[in-house]
Formats: sequence, structure tokens, C-alpha cells
Amino acid sequence: MDVIYVVGAGIEGQEGFSQRALSLVRNADVLCGSEKLLALFSDLTAEKIVLTAESELPALLQQRKGKAVVLTAGDPLFFGVGRELLRNLPLEKLEFVPNVSSVQFAFARIKQPWDDAVFISAENRSLKNLVDRIVANDKAAVLTDVRHTPARIADELIQRGRDGYTAWLCENLGGADERIVRTSVQALRKLDSAALNVLILVKCYEGTAQPLQPTLGIADREFHTMKKQITPEEVRVVALAKLQLRQGMVLWDVGAGSGSVSIEADFLLSEGRIFAIERNSEYAGYLRQNLNKFHTRNVRVVGGEAPGCLEDLPDPDRVFIGGSGGNLWELLVAVDDRLVAGGRVVLTATTLDTLVATTDFFENNGYQLQVTTLNVARTSNETDYKVFEAQNPVYIIVAAKAESEQY
Repeated sequence: MDVIYVVGAGIEGQEGFSQRALSLVRNADVLCGSEKLLALFSDLTAEKIVLTAESELPALLQQRKGKAVVLTAGDPLFFGVGRELLRNLPLEKLEFVPNVSSVQFAFARIKQPWDDAVFISAENRSLKNLVDRIVANDKAAVLTDVRHTPARIADELIQRGRDGYTAWLCENLGGADERIVRTSVQALRKLDSAALNVLILVKCYEGTAQPLQPTLGIADREFHTMKKQITPEEVRVVALAKLQLRQGMVLWDVGAGSGSVSIEADFLLSEGRIFAIERNSEYAGYLRQNLNKFHTRNVRVVGGEAPGCLEDLPDPDRVFIGGSGGNLWELLVAVDDRLVAGGRVVLTATTLDTLVATTDFFENNGYQLQVTTLNVARTSNETDYKVFEAQNPVYIIVAAKAESEQY
């Protein structure tokens, strides 16, 4: 087998090739590439092989004699055919001649540096995995496909409350119909996009604020919230400990309010899935602000009235209930029906009515039950003397389904 040259095509037709690349192409006996790339060299007499998604390129090349050149877009080793060829052909039989990639070209067009960006291909990825990569970084360039369109990516970002990005939709780069649109994530989901596009997302911070580092027991003042729509930090820490979260778990945060529990759970569940359920649209607005501020990775916002809005969610391993919206009994029935064996529910209550109703339900349904009363008093900085201000006592109810570990 002769050496196989894998040549990257530029954005601007033959003008985008180096002299060496053009020399390799013109002296080739076999020329492989897409119909569009082969059309650039229609005058050549070399055997031409049109490549499609179904083509077995390594096998095709092994069957050919003479000098072979594979034409590909941009850099063959950047989400290109290079990886497949390296897996299936001898290393010494391959030589790569890279060109400017579509991502490089896109960043040049929008006049943004790209050395600090993460590059993501939608091919062979789930939408969740793709967006996980986006939200874990401040700058991302996404090579989309027909299933993971810019609009679908925007929908998933909004569902997670992670819409704080400036977006550039870069279509048909280098062509006569090139279009580059700078927009927001909210507006992106309403835009139609061409099949050939690069989506660039750059995180927008609030003012000059930088993302806070993960910690347990974030101060209440750090959250955007309405009065009393937050699980206080001391209660939050104990509740998270009682949940006994483990990697890969699914957590429902019912009555999420400000999202404080979901946000701290996200720090603990880097590989989990968290659903922040909130029926009040005003509270959900604060929730999304907080998810953006703390750069959560795995939290998805679910709007609607529980338990009705829970039907399409995956079964939970853990459930935190910070509010029931007046549907406590119906909610507990739905949770009991969906909670996996060995699962755990943690509920916070401030009234005896809620405490009694909850403990009655779980005791009657065979759960192991533990109730902790938490009395918190904090010092006040509003007087000249160090005095304590008592908070309302909170009952933390822990209910473990059969087959769970002992306390």
C-alpha cells in the first residue's frame, strides 16, 4: 500500500489549498471525497470515489493501487475522517495535510479568540450529554447535526435555566449564502438554521461577577429569591446529608423555589440528573437566575403543578420536598409509586399539620422513618451587642423505602 494523503479542503474552494496540497491532488491516481469536493477537480483524470456516510473508507483504500488522496473538510484530525483511518490503517501509511477548520473560520468571522473554547461534535452524542459539555464551559463551539439543531440545544439550555450565553449561528461559511447571526439563547430556539452550521456559545457573567466555587452551605444572601422561598443554609446542609446522594442518581426537587437545594446537589452529583420542579412562574424566574449564576451542569427546570408534571420524568432515587403547593397527599402517593426500591425521601416541614400528615403516610406505607427537629439561632449584626435571633424550628422527615440501608 502506498502512502495515503489526507488533505483538508479550505473554505474558499481551490484557492484555499496550499501549493503542496494542490500538487498532491493533481498527481493522485485515486481521489476520494464528497461530491462537492470532487467537483473542484472535475478536470482531473484520476479515479474518483464519492464518499457517503455509508462508505467504508479504509476498506476502499486498501483495495486501490497507486497514489491515493482523501479530500476532507478543514482539518482531517478535527472531528474528521482522520480518527477512523488511524484506527484501521498502519500509521506509517498515512500523512495528513490540514487546512483551516470551519470552527477556526467561524471564530475569525465573529472576531473572537478560540484558544479557550471547548469543541463539541453532536455526532453520536445524546442531547443531554452535548449540553452537559456546553454548560461545563464558558465558551463552546458546537458542530450540530440534523437531530441536535441549534434550536433544540437552545431549548435544553433554557429547560436547565442555563440561557446566559451569547450565541453566534454561523451558517454556510465561505459560501455565497453565508449567514452569521449574533443572538441570545432565548431567540435562538426560534431561528431556522441551515444544515451546515457552527454554533458558538460564550458565557455572559452578571456584571463583573465570576462563578462561585462549589461549597456546602452556600449563604442564603447569594441566591436571588423572594422572601421565605428558600431552604435556609443550615436546614439545606442537613437535608442534603439525609438524602445520601450518590453518583448517577436521579433527584427530584419538588417545590424548588430558589433552587438552593438543586444547586448544592449539583455540586455533589456531577454525574447525576436533577429535576427542579416549580409551579410558580415568578419563582421559576429566580430559579433560572440562580442556575445561571452557579453554573449548574445537571439541573433541569420543570414547570407545572406536581404531581401532574412528574409523569414524563425518570423514576427518582431521591426526592426532596420543600413545598407541595397544597397537594401534599397526592404528591406523596405519586412519589411512593415512582420511587425506586431503596430510595429515600427527605421533606422539610414548619407546621405540625404537615409533620403529622407526612409521618402518617410513610408509616402506613412501610417506610423506615426518622424525624429531626432543627432549631437554629443566628447572631445578628444589626445591634451593638452579639445577640441571637431564633429561626422557626424545622422538622426534617426522612423516609426510606424498603431495601434501603439502615440509618
